[in-house]
Amino acid sequence: MPASEPENVNVSAADKPSEGKPKPERPEREVPLCIPDMGDEEIAAVAEVIRSGWLAHGPKNKEFESLFAEYHGVAHAVSLNSCASALFLALHASGIRGEVILPSFTFVASANAVVAAGGTPVFADVAPDTCNLDPEAVEAVLTERTEAIMPVHYAGHAAQMGALASIAAKRKLLLVEDSAEAIGATWNGKRTGGWGTGCFSFYPTKNLSTGEGGMLTTNDAALAEKVRAIAGHGVASSTWAREKKEKPWLRAATFAGYNFRMSNVLAAIGVVQMSKLERMNEARRVHAMRYNELLDRDAFELPAERPGCRHVYQMYTVKLRRGDRTKLLAELRGKGIGASVHFDPPVHAQPYYVEHYGSAWKLPVTERLAASLVTLPIYPGMRQDDVEYVAKAANAAAKSCV
Repeated sequence: MPASEPENVNVSAADKPSEGKPKPERPEREVPLCIPDMGDEEIAAVAEVIRSGWLAHGPKNKEFESLFAEYHGVAHAVSLNSCASALFLALHASGIRGEVILPSFTFVASANAVVAAGGTPVFADVAPDTCNLDPEAVEAVLTERTEAIMPVHYAGHAAQMGALASIAAKRKLLLVEDSAEAIGATWNGKRTGGWGTGCFSFYPTKNLSTGEGGMLTTNDAALAEKVRAIAGHGVASSTWAREKKEKPWLRAATFAGYNFRMSNVLAAIGVVQMSKLERMNEARRVHAMRYNELLDRDAFELPAERPGCRHVYQMYTVKLRRGDRTKLLAELRGKGIGASVHFDPPVHAQPYYVEHYGSAWKLPVTERLAASLVTLPIYPGMRQDDVEYVAKAANAAAKSCV
């Protein structure tokens, strides 16, 4: 089940208690991990597109891309069907076939994109406070085969982009930002996705959602044009653009491409979501600050926000200082709280990557984080009493799981 979906507390007939046995108690309330902020505006936007008859990639994509590029201070944005596609295209269109340094403490899609593009993933450790790629760890694994660095902005906090961009520039390496979890986050006042080639996700758990979808950002016009072509079967002009020409049926592939396009329907949702993004991010920050006030700091290490950064709390993750995390999660879920873990196991410990890239990685911080982190619910529409309910339950569960 995707982490964004609330768990179904209904039971099937086979699971119902037999006659004479007490029915299981329902939790006091249910607080899912995340609920996307969708309303009448998004519904109206979708209805307008459906009535227009233009459901495939079209004019709303251009509008969404323009708003997204302007917000991030970049020249080009390309709407796609997922962040995974954006990551793959960033590498594939740039001709990356060598080593790509990235964290293992991420969702497997980051490394999968490297492999799919024909590159070799090289895992570097992360900083213990932000869970983001450690520049010193990157330096330690650089080789003559390194072609790219892929920081993953974890949970809404930007990686150390000043240092990472400097390493990339010095070594003439491609810098690809996995910004799936950090739409609106900044490092020293500059938004993620503006330092290198940015790749974003619009999955329902993210700061901005279209249901499914992604975006690639860049200041390189040639790269943007190539990505658009490869994402559209290798044909250099979009269907919408061809409709404006004298012979719209003419289409010639300049690349062996794919179909990674976002539909006009989803782009219409994205246009509305852009108008709400700052409000939604501020709501996440308010909830995070309230968690910070309520959670027991003897039981949990709370998420860091480094000076000069803006954390947008795509996830609210805490480190359990001691005790049985599995028991803690079971207690929270029993109370209707959609707590989870992001990420365990880390990528380097997953079967495919052990089989193909070995198990000799030295990533002590990554392994400690994977064993101790807990993700608590956070989303713009949470009520303050929801935050208080989760914090109270987490504090109690931390005491009982020691």
